Amino acid sequence: MNIECTRFRVNEGKTDKVNEWLAFLNEHMEEVLVTLEGEKMYIETIFREFINEQEYLYWYSVQGKGGQAVEESNHWIDIKHLAYWEKCIDKSYPAVEL
Repeated sequence: MNIECTRFRVNEGKTDKVNEWLAFLNEHMEEVLVTLEGEKMYIETIFREFINEQEYLYWYSVQGKGGQAVEESNHWIDIKHLAYWEKCIDKSYPAVEL
């Protein structure tokens, strides 16, 4: 079992895109649940925080061993999810494991 809580910084000016991303995931929850099953992802929660006008997203997850990595998925929902990730997450800011 792998339990994580990780903070990622959002690229400046991408708040509207993050809103769209989170709405997309919620609107397609049936498909999301299918992919989470293949990942053996028992819990995945996204939190959002603003600190000094900087936006951060936090991923809290509980995952079983042997699940498929989201990056290896060919499911359309994961492909779109990763496209949002590429647009929104600041790669210059190291992820912070909490």
